[in-house]
Amino acid sequence: MKKVKLGLLPKLEIRWNRKSVDSAESGREILADGRVKYWIKHDTIRGVYPKMLVWWFQHLEGDIEYEGKIYNRYHVWHPEDHVHVSYEKRKPDGSVGPGAELRIVEYLGRNKNYLVNVVSPIEKLDEEGFIHNPKLNGFLPIARMEYSFKECPEGTRYENCLIVGWKGISFKWLRPFFEFLFFDKNHGFFWIKHNIEEVGQFESFLPDLYKKENENTI
Repeated sequence: MKKVKLGLLPKLEIRWNRKSVDSAESGREILADGRVKYWIKHDTIRGVYPKMLVWWFQHLEGDIEYEGKIYNRYHVWHPEDHVHVSYEKRKPDGSVGPGAELRIVEYLGRNKNYLVNVVSPIEKLDEEGFIHNPKLNGFLPIARMEYSFKECPEGTRYENCLIVGWKGISFKWLRPFFEFLFFDKNHGFFWIKHNIEEVGQFESFLPDLYKKENENTI
C-alpha cells in the first residue's frame, strides 16, 4: 500500500449543497449472518444521471476549477472530511472498473477517531451501481460498500449501504467486541451523515464537470 499523508486538511471555504441527515431515509440492521448494515435511501440527486456517476468513479483523481479557483476534486466532493483518493491499481488497459482498486483516506465528521484508511477492490461499476470492498491496511477485509443507481426524470435515485464485518460464525460471536472497539453505532451515524453530505454535493459540481470534460463526446 502506497504511503499517503493521513492528516486532516483545512476545510474548503466553498459553496456546497450540504444536505441534512433527515433529507434521506437511513438506518442500521443486523443481517442474518451477523454482519451490520448501515443503509441510506437518498433524496433524488437532481441533474445528475447514472452515466455521470460511473464516469465520476472512474475519474476521482486530479483537480477541477470550482467557483473560479482550482481545487482537488475529491476535496470538493466533501469540503471537510476528504483527504485523499487515488487508484492503487488500475485494469491492465489503464481504465477503472472491476479489478481496479481504490485508495481512500477521510475522516468522518472530521473526527480523528473515525479515520478511513483503506484499499478497496472494485467488484462492480456500471449504470446500475457500484460495489467495492474496503480492506483495512490493504489486506484485512472488513466491509462491503454497495451502491444502486436508478435514473428518473429529475436525475438519479441513489441508494447505498455499508456492510461491516465478515461472513461466518466467528463474527456473530465477535460482533459486540468489534463494534465496541472499531465501529459502534455513533461511528455508523457519522458514516451516514458523511455520505448524505457528499452525495448531495454532486448536484453542485458534477453536471458542469461532466459536461466540461466530455464536451467532445456527448
